[in-house]
Amino acid sequence: MIDAAYRRRSDRIEHRDIVVHEVPGFRPLTLDLVVPAEASAPVPVLVWIHGGAWLFGSPKQPADWLMEVDPSTAAIRAGFAVASAQYRLSGEAHFPAQLDDVKAAVRWLRREGDRVGVDRERIGVWGESAGGHLASMVALTGDDQDDSGVGAAVCWYAPANLLTMQSQAHPLATIDHDAADSPESLLIGAPLTENPGRGRAASPITYVTAAAPPMLLIHGDQDLVVPVGQSEELAAALTAAGAEVELSVVPGADHCFAGVPVQPLVRDSLAFFTRVLAA
Repeated sequence: MIDAAYRRRSDRIEHRDIVVHEVPGFRPLTLDLVVPAEASAPVPVLVWIHGGAWLFGSPKQPADWLMEVDPSTAAIRAGFAVASAQYRLSGEAHFPAQLDDVKAAVRWLRREGDRVGVDRERIGVWGESAGGHLASMVALTGDDQDDSGVGAAVCWYAPANLLTMQSQAHPLATIDHDAADSPESLLIGAPLTENPGRGRAASPITYVTAAAPPMLLIHGDQDLVVPVGQSEELAAALTAAGAEVELSVVPGADHCFAGVPVQPLVRDSLAFFTRVLAA
């Protein structure tokens, strides 16, 4: 038995609560998977990773603004399966637990995907904010040898270097990223300024190599939460390493793309995945 709940709808087949990781002393970690109902062959799959400062959020309760554009339905219509990954929040466990959990979802898809109609060799990761950070981490540290490698990543307004977040902050930002109670410090389990080694270990930019899969970074230039300099810094490092990267800076957009239409950005993201994974 793959999961606890299976449902067929007009446009999709839903698999709910697939257990992908069991950590002693913690609830089983699950993913929810939706697959296009009329697919005649295994389809590429996108692993969606939710945001929330590593402190909040759930794949089962998407934010209202996100549901308005419904990227999951858009992905289904574009011919992708979508897996919504669960991970432990920073109040439950410190980094690298979050990365371990998302990698467990990728491993399950690579090992069991043919049983649910997905192509195990065409996996992308897609996340926003903290979820974009984890998508970057999976893309840059995934290893085909342990089935955690992926073929592409789309990262929306994601932290890339925890040690430069504060120096790059927007002039109107009110968050002190270096504070002992900042999301970054809570993620690593210690004050960031006193533990730069932990900060580097939790930063995607640390793991940039020429072997990185193709990545699309989208970031608003008025982001008051995660500075746009984070995506610019990661894009520059990937380019210098010889990896394939696209950077899209969205004029006038704050965090969560507030202030601009989001639907075109969903389309851009899916067009990237189509070119890289589905072509």
